[in-house]
Amino acid sequence: MSTTETPTAPFVVPFTAPRLPSWAPTAAGALAVLFGLLLWMLGIGLVGSAVLAALSFTVGLPAWSRVVEGSRAAVDRLVTALVWASFAIAMIPLVWLLYTVVDRGGSTINVEFLTYEMRNVIGDEQGGIYHALMGTLLVTIAATIISVPIGLFTAIYVVEYGKKNRLSKLVTFLVDVMTGIPSIVAGLFALALFVLLVDPAYRSGFAGSVALSLLMIPTVVRSTEEMLRLVPEDLREASYALGVPKWRTITKVVLPTAFGGIVTGVVLAISRVIGETAPLLIVAGVVDSTNTNLFSERMQTLPVFIFNQYGLATDKGRAYAWGGALVLIALVMALNLIARIIGRIFAPSKG
Repeated sequence: MSTTETPTAPFVVPFTAPRLPSWAPTAAGALAVLFGLLLWMLGIGLVGSAVLAALSFTVGLPAWSRVVEGSRAAVDRLVTALVWASFAIAMIPLVWLLYTVVDRGGSTINVEFLTYEMRNVIGDEQGGIYHALMGTLLVTIAATIISVPIGLFTAIYVVEYGKKNRLSKLVTFLVDVMTGIPSIVAGLFALALFVLLVDPAYRSGFAGSVALSLLMIPTVVRSTEEMLRLVPEDLREASYALGVPKWRTITKVVLPTAFGGIVTGVVLAISRVIGETAPLLIVAGVVDSTNTNLFSERMQTLPVFIFNQYGLATDKGRAYAWGGALVLIALVMALNLIARIIGRIFAPSKG
């Protein structure tokens, strides 16, 4: 008598571990927000509720992942949650600053505020920042004209010609030292320089430009140096193999390749100094009227204008100070936008 054996199903080895649904982080975030709102309604402060809600999300999602996906995926989600939490914490001061400046200075911005100066303005009469705005633009442009060639050529020497010799190491060390000097020291140096060369009472926008250039040059040198080091050495060797001299390789191959990064570094240097107050207060002085001559007479700038107006301790002075701060932030944002556009236009094509 023959027996018939029932075939058994083959054993299937799963190659994919179970995963949380794609909507899991959103659901965990929504529950954390609801938990924070509940705590806030129970009387816990806004900051405490937000912190506890963030902690509940950071702990809850990895715990859920550990039950479903395993320990490795849980650790990955925990680290991801910590990164996002760090990003959110870093954004809080920036958003708070922008909101405060726009809230307090937005009502001050109008055509008269941007086109009037403060000459002979008494009490609540209409005044403006035109003289300070023009002074800031002229002083910053002059400082850029001084700083960019010096910083660019210094970085080219250190990267392309120095090759870590003693002089290039000394230059790098001095640049690093200059990066950390306080702005007031740059202002005092410029003041002493022009007192010795011109006159003890000499104050001008050009003196302010010299002081700002001392702060700009280290940033330009370091950023340009890093961008030049990122250019592949193969491009240089290919150019040399074709018989192209070194200076032409630098101008036609290296600099165009690093142009986008160099422009970004220059804009960062401008943003670093455009809000400086101490050196300009010392060497450029304070004035209530427009002066477009960089080499003669005192010249008002936006940071000094903000400092003086807030020091008046009046409602109008505080409003003008916040309005000037908003204009200064808008200038920095415009410079960054222009730098991105220039870098995108002149960057070498890929591929």
